[in-house]
Amino acid sequence: MKAWLAHPDGPALLGEVPPGVTVEVVTDPQAPPSDPAGVTFWTPPYLVSSPEWTAFAGTLPDVRVVQLLTAGADAWLGRIPPTALLCDAQGVHDAPTADWAVTATLAWLRRFDHFARAQGRGEWAHSAHTPTDELTGKRVLVVGAGAIGTKIGARLAPFEVSLTYVARHARPGVHAVAALPALLPAHDVVILVVPLTTATRGLVDDAFLAAMPDGALLVNAARGPVVDTDALVRALSGGRIGAALDVTDPEPLPAGHPLWTLPGVLLTPHVAGAVGGMMRRAYDLVGAQLRRHAAGAPLANVVHGDY
Repeated sequence: MKAWLAHPDGPALLGEVPPGVTVEVVTDPQAPPSDPAGVTFWTPPYLVSSPEWTAFAGTLPDVRVVQLLTAGADAWLGRIPPTALLCDAQGVHDAPTADWAVTATLAWLRRFDHFARAQGRGEWAHSAHTPTDELTGKRVLVVGAGAIGTKIGARLAPFEVSLTYVARHARPGVHAVAALPALLPAHDVVILVVPLTTATRGLVDDAFLAAMPDGALLVNAARGPVVDTDALVRALSGGRIGAALDVTDPEPLPAGHPLWTLPGVLLTPHVAGAVGGMMRRAYDLVGAQLRRHAAGAPLANVVHGDY
């Protein structure tokens, strides 16, 4: 039995390798390290879903597990052999993504992007952008009440905000998505942390954005296509609302796209989960999954349908 990993540091981070399992690294789909026969466990590169890599899965005749390093599996749905299980990296990116969401919210409200640009010009811009807004007392709506959403809430609680959660289905303390039209007008900050599925694609459309109050902030830590980009551009062009975005559609955002220069937009290049401890946490999961696979035990994080 062979396991192919995506990163040269991966083997050292796996922990104990089960007896009879050979671990190899493949960084180029055109140059596999050995015969693909016998590879039953494969970890693709982080945040890489190019056609050459998704097609690579089809060259592994014996693959039974495709273990992703991303929390979202949308880029791989329907693109692996039917004999293989697709597993995501749920849990690996929870804390850093929550950190990013809170940081982006604070940075936008306190206008750190403006001050950073002034610093680059050597300008002491005290009067231009002060006083800034503040997080204290804000009404925050978190769309996605899973592990990341609840971590965001825990980080926001000390700022004396009011928190509302929305998920696919209502449960105690959480509203259903159907309640969004009524909830949006009553919230100053809307944070998106939902997976990209057929139900969430285009969730943030003209009607969603129009329901947000003047001066509100949309924070997207989910996936770019959760937001209708054309609708977002229209909403931002008037300066009525703002946005802090770690993800966009398209991605990478091409040169000349309006989102680069529209007022009230703070952009980061899909880095919410890209922190120093990511690979260690990711390969802790990969190692645990490899040991389960070798032992014939049930795997964690198996993707069913869109999730």
